Amino acid sequence: MNKIELRGLDTYVYTEVLESGLQIFVVPNENVNKTYVTYSTKLGSVYDEFVPIGEKDFIKVPLGVAHFLEHKVFEQEDGTDPFEFFSSHGASANANTSNYKTTYLFQTTDDVKENLEYLLHYVESPYFTDENVEKEKGIIEQELLMYADDPYNVLYEMTLYNTFVEHPMKYSVGGTVESIHKITKEDLYTCYNTFYHPSRMFVVVTGNVKPEEIINIISEHESKRSILPAEPVKIKLVDEPDEVFKNHEERVMEVSIPKVTVAYKIRLDAFNDLSLRDIKIYLSQLFSLQFSDTSLYVEELKKKELIDDSFAINTVYTDTHAVIMISNETNYVNEVVKAIQEGVKQLHVTEEEVERMKKTLISSQIYMSDNIFRMNNFIMNCMIQDGEINTNKVEEIKKMNLKDMEYVLNNLDLSNSTVSVIQTPRKQK
Repeated sequence: MNKIELRGLDTYVYTEVLESGLQIFVVPNENVNKTYVTYSTKLGSVYDEFVPIGEKDFIKVPLGVAHFLEHKVFEQEDGTDPFEFFSSHGASANANTSNYKTTYLFQTTDDVKENLEYLLHYVESPYFTDENVEKEKGIIEQELLMYADDPYNVLYEMTLYNTFVEHPMKYSVGGTVESIHKITKEDLYTCYNTFYHPSRMFVVVTGNVKPEEIINIISEHESKRSILPAEPVKIKLVDEPDEVFKNHEERVMEVSIPKVTVAYKIRLDAFNDLSLRDIKIYLSQLFSLQFSDTSLYVEELKKKELIDDSFAINTVYTDTHAVIMISNETNYVNEVVKAIQEGVKQLHVTEEEVERMKKTLISSQIYMSDNIFRMNNFIMNCMIQDGEINTNKVEEIKKMNLKDMEYVLNNLDLSNSTVSVIQTPRKQK
């Protein structure tokens, strides 16, 4: 067991890598009574073309396989319901699939050992048949149709679809009704055997636990599987252009107030003088300085009643691009789009703003270190994005400076953007 310090946070992460390649991360916190456990695999919706384990050629699976697989992992051959098990043992369980990972989780105040062992057991016990796969298609179809009625989800997915040309990020995590009906049990087993191999998975435990006990529980359980590490999975690389797929799209839905997103697609290698982690934080903060709740520009827009508290920024990354999405509900769509575009043109930064930004970011890190859910998510995100824990985040923030911020600003290409609008049945002013 290794002990890693998160510098500047008075926090330690205890780690272990098992013979199978499974990675374990434990962050004890005696100040809470809960424990939060996540078991993740590096399989997300974007991994639809890859070389299966033990094979040589690339295959392409239907869209939505990762999400479909998340559903079916809960199916147990003996008919037991994992949710019922966790509930009967005082735990609350869930799972989620994103673009780059799938996570199974629970939180509890009691029976950590029993719940942890069961989490490992059910995730590692796939049971797919033609019948249960076919039955699940109807369930997932209803879920997709439900999301298709959610204007916020439609706006988000429309924005990504119109931003990306080739990258599978353009498609919904759940796939489409057409694509999920093409999924077979063979597809699920192929993806499971390839991506649910221990060497592509990791467990993160945060809360009131003893690291050695947690690692021993997992080690003992995994030793019975006798699985050796596998070669890294070969993922099909995508040559994504800088241009967006579509510059503008409007859809009509049953909403009382129109919703709009302006998205900017930015190539990451335009800032090669900086590390990728620095690029991401500088980019996000540069836009936040102009469009955060406390910025003077946003205050002016609120005074004019063009925007309200729904105004928000969201950032999505691929290996090659960042997408900055600025969204709002408004009856004045054209005016808000123009205001956002004008605000982006006015992006700027001062020494005072950089120093204030650093203090805010460090405060956020300190708060995170004492929150078992945010700490768990921090470690998961580090593993997905970097393949390792960022132990030096606070120091990286302290080293942020006006010169590097201006470098990013001066090399920022804002020529590739798209506007997505959810309009009311009857357009308002």
